[in-house]
Amino acid sequence: MSNVKKVAVLPGDGIGPEIIAEAIKVLGVVSKKKGVQFEFTEGLIGGAAIDATGGPFPDETKELVQSSDAVLLGAVGGPRWENLDYSIRPERALLGLRAILGAFANLRPAKIYDALADASTLKREVIEGIDIMVVRELTGGIYFGQPKGVETLPGGGKKGFNTLTYTTPEIERIARVAFEVAGKRGKKVCSVDKANVLECTELWREVVTNVHKDYSHIELSHMYVDNAAMQLIRYPAQFDVIVTTNMFGDILSDEASMLTGSIGMLPSASIGGEIGIFEPIHGSAPDIAGQGKANPIATIMSAAMMVKYAFGMDDVYDDIDSAIVRILDKGYRTPDIMQEGSKSAGCKEMGDLIVAELENS
Repeated sequence: MSNVKKVAVLPGDGIGPEIIAEAIKVLGVVSKKKGVQFEFTEGLIGGAAIDATGGPFPDETKELVQSSDAVLLGAVGGPRWENLDYSIRPERALLGLRAILGAFANLRPAKIYDALADASTLKREVIEGIDIMVVRELTGGIYFGQPKGVETLPGGGKKGFNTLTYTTPEIERIARVAFEVAGKRGKKVCSVDKANVLECTELWREVVTNVHKDYSHIELSHMYVDNAAMQLIRYPAQFDVIVTTNMFGDILSDEASMLTGSIGMLPSASIGGEIGIFEPIHGSAPDIAGQGKANPIATIMSAAMMVKYAFGMDDVYDDIDSAIVRILDKGYRTPDIMQEGSKSAGCKEMGDLIVAELENS
């Protein structure tokens, strides 16, 4: 494999440019220490692209991501674009990006750092030591199903509709990703559906069960989504890998993020095609954009997931994670995870601290 890794950098909107800048600094240390050259090329996406080109996902950006080895993404969206037609809002770019790259599997880890166990709104004894991986199907389900839209009814008023669809191959491939991931972790998969009400997810359960025959060394359980939402709060330590549909995964992974104390802590990797997308799961936070208050850790860990899943550098992932652990153990906190007696650090300061820790390790 070439030592030059082409990375499409899409900062996006709001705090996106700020948090991406810190991740790039961390990757600069990786480059020096490991002799790997990252070739970063920036592109427009989301609201920034709308302002510049009239659309959220311009052709230049499509060409850029398709010619890269990986995509590092910040965040998109904000109130200033909410009144645009649905078809050209910033968030449409995310769906388009995932679709053209075939990134059907979204890996969203929710791990408690010991230093932040008291930052969660839940009791320490409930969340201490949790390490969950949500495997979310990303290119199918109700977000992509046809038909969809809003129609005017003959007698007045309107009807909105979306279609939840999954095919056997779509379910099989995401199930295999979940079982493979579990095989390198705690060897447990919980498949989440609503098979008692939705026929589509009845098929989901059936197909996941069939795929499990090839992974008999992995423990498989099934859970309805409403119960899963409750169990994530009641007893989150029971979960290792959760595999579920696009919409359920969207909701449950955000819920799981709050177990960790802040959504600003959680990275993600969207894989499955030849080119992966690596991004924090939080939004663009326009209310704090430009104020230096954003937490860059989720984006830095997304970059760590990039070097692991896109470039096979597992040791570098561990190095970055360990550097973050040491900085948190020293008491440094961004505003979203601030605790009494902690040391305040802004977005840039947190990035600098992690860089220094990596350089000295």
